[in-house]
This record gives sequence, C-alpha cells and structure tokens, in this order.
Amino acid sequence: MHYVWDFSILGKYSHLFWLGLGWTVAYTIGTILLGTLLGLIVGMLRLKRWPVIDWLLIAYIELFRCTPLLVQIVWFYYAFPVVIGLNIPAHVAAVTVLTLYGGAFYAEIVRGSIESVPRGQWDAAHALGFRGWHLLRLVILPQALKPMMAPYVNQSVTQLKNTSLVSVIAVPDLVYNATLINAETYRPLEVYTIVALIYFAILFPATLAGRTLERGMTYDKA
Repeated sequence: MHYVWDFSILGKYSHLFWLGLGWTVAYTIGTILLGTLLGLIVGMLRLKRWPVIDWLLIAYIELFRCTPLLVQIVWFYYAFPVVIGLNIPAHVAAVTVLTLYGGAFYAEIVRGSIESVPRGQWDAAHALGFRGWHLLRLVILPQALKPMMAPYVNQSVTQLKNTSLVSVIAVPDLVYNATLINAETYRPLEVYTIVALIYFAILFPATLAGRTLERGMTYDKA
C-alpha cells in the first residue's frame, strides 16, 4: 500500500484546529478549577468521618472513579434527561461530567495529602490552641501542599486528555473539529497526526512539570 502524505490541504482548515484547541483548553481549565473546588470540599468533609455523609461521599467518589468516563458522558447526556424529563445541552453535560469525574480524584488527593501530614504536627497545633478551620488553613494545608502538587498536576494532565471524549456528544473540541475536517478532506492520517502533535505540545511540558514536583513530594525528615 502506497500512501502519499499531504499536509498542505489542511491549511485552509487551520481555523478549525485553533477553534477546537480553544474549546479544549477552555473546558480543561474550567473543569480543573471546578473539580478542584469540589475535590477540596469533598476531601475535607471526608476528614470529618460523619457516618451517613461519609458513606455518600465515598459512593460518589467510587462511582465516578470506577466507571469509564466515556460511559458517564454518554449516560448523562442521553439517559439522564429521560430520568429528569429535561434536555441537557451538550456543553452543560460535558462540564458537569468532567467536573464530577475530576472532583472525585481531586477529593482523594486532598484527603490523602492532608492525612499524610505527620500526626505530631496535628498534636503540636492542638497544643498551641489551633482548632477547626484555623488548624487546617494555617498549619496542615501548607504542609499538605507539598505531597499534593505532583498527583494534582498529573490528574490535571489527565483531565486535558479526558476532554477529547466530549466529542462523542458533538462538543466542538479539538477532536470533534478534527472529525469534521476529516469528513471533508478524507485525510485521516494527516488530520489526526496534527491533533496528536497539538496534544503532545501541551501535555509534554505539563508532564515534565509534574515529574519535577514529584521529586520534591516527600517531607524533610529533619
């Protein structure tokens, strides 16, 4: 089989690549911020160990961590409107599912990082009179940030890759626009090579940043 590569034909579709990239970045940043907020709330609530609430939070976390994201997106967009009797716009479904999915992972990152702070730090803070939110904000969270950052960056990198799945519900991200370009040009190898290179150009530096943070995760023993 002889195939002649020709990227020049894609030049007039560059605006679609840029538009798709813009939506991809917007969905990534938006759902990372919303997911981080949700994860922070859920992760800190899990520290309370309130029986009923903790069971519900665990159910939420495991539901979203243990089912494929693609299935979640499709179900929320097509099946959930049947359950509630209301149509859900594609962009709302995409943001909601990506936020809930990311939030489940961020919640465990937050909880695990806070619980990794040595018990002696908690006891010392209690001895100094710190309680509740002041204890977390002034003593524990600053120390938890160090082990938190590497998995947080890694999950955020994954979140960017996950946005490619919203194309199945016609959200005009990079992959969806690439599908449109391919439908007009019939040049799938060139189209998806460009898409792969765009993702790599964004994700590789982010991955390097995550590795750099990972090397500084552990606590100093002094």
